[in-house]
Amino acid sequence: MSIRPENRGFGKRRESHVLILASGDRVRHMTVRPWMAAGVTSLIGIFGIGYLAATTYLVLRDDLIGGTIARQARMQHEYEDRITALRAQIDRVTSRQLLDQQIVEEKVDKLLHQQLELASRSGRLGTLAENAEPPTGGEAAALPEPEPLAYGERADAQDGIEAIEEIMGMAAEKAAVPGPAPALGYAPQPQLNDHRETISDRTDRIFSKVTLSLKDVERDQMAHVLQLTSKAQSTSEAIRSIVERTGVVLPEPKTTDTSAAAVSAERTAVGGPYVEPQSQDEFERSLAALDSALVGLEETRNAARRLPLESPAPASDVTSSFGNRLDPFLGRLALHAGIDFRAATGTRIRSTAAGTVTTARHAGGYGNMIEIDHGNGVSTRYAHLAVVLVHVGDRVEADQVIAQSGSTGRSTGPHLHYEVRLNGLAVDPMRFLSAGTKLAGYLN
Repeated sequence: MSIRPENRGFGKRRESHVLILASGDRVRHMTVRPWMAAGVTSLIGIFGIGYLAATTYLVLRDDLIGGTIARQARMQHEYEDRITALRAQIDRVTSRQLLDQQIVEEKVDKLLHQQLELASRSGRLGTLAENAEPPTGGEAAALPEPEPLAYGERADAQDGIEAIEEIMGMAAEKAAVPGPAPALGYAPQPQLNDHRETISDRTDRIFSKVTLSLKDVERDQMAHVLQLTSKAQSTSEAIRSIVERTGVVLPEPKTTDTSAAAVSAERTAVGGPYVEPQSQDEFERSLAALDSALVGLEETRNAARRLPLESPAPASDVTSSFGNRLDPFLGRLALHAGIDFRAATGTRIRSTAAGTVTTARHAGGYGNMIEIDHGNGVSTRYAHLAVVLVHVGDRVEADQVIAQSGSTGRSTGPHLHYEVRLNGLAVDPMRFLSAGTKLAGYLN
């Protein structure tokens, strides 16, 4: 190896190491640079560090593996605990939903029962209201009917509540009014700091509104029943008051009281153990009162219709009234027991009420006369007839043609002599004709 100077440019001599290799006659040399020495040194250091790291890993591998396994086990336990907590939360939510659904179904069943009851009441009221016509002849007021709740298939609590909200028209109100809806009835008001209404509060609020709506319908039905009852009673009293002015007292309506039951028991053999009567609510009692009032009104109307309230010659004028007058044949004061109608010979004479013919013959001064018994002590006579069209025992109806007018008997010319007798005594027929005019709105 030889040393030769290099880098003489700056007046400083550096010696480079030259490696000479000789093999026989061949000689080779290689100059060793500083960077080559540094690279070799770095390579040796890297291999040394790797050797030390590998040795350390082999020594500490068991501890590292154990720590990794422990960390994974800890993460697994935490994950399982989280899953358990979530399952418990899901169970609580599911239980709450089931409870809410059960509450909703119970309340819906209760509301459906109330609705069916109200609908049944409306049907019964409709049947009774057909017979309860007002005195003016108008139609009875329409009965309030509850709207169907339409709760068909069993759904969860949320769907059931939303369906009822849609039926009650609360969904549109909820969409139109921002923020929490106001509480109704017994539903608690949501807290101001709670922007979400709980399912229980929402259920109470909705069913409170539905219950209040059904209560309103029930009150309307009760008010309508009381109105119909009062109207039927007042109509019956008005008919009786008008009829009493004629001197006829209508029989009292038949009611299902204890005396009637006692009479029925005497006629028919009955028996059995004593059981307390079924309790009736206010609506049932009011409905029974309405039924009794309507039955009484119909009986009063039927009794009034049997009275001679129509004119025997509707197109004829009255020429002589009831009472004392100068007798046309004797020229002195005498009682005229009826009224006379101007009627040419052959004018059709009609029955003023339904009844049974008791007389149909020539009767002295009456000439050809017909007498009809209308019951309750009331009868009518039609005199001076030219032609008699009925026979004794015939049943005639109101406004039925029974004869033709003439001038038979003690008469000065063609006319109709008409009498009304009460218990055999002659009374003024104009009372009945006037009563018939006043009762037209009550009986038709």
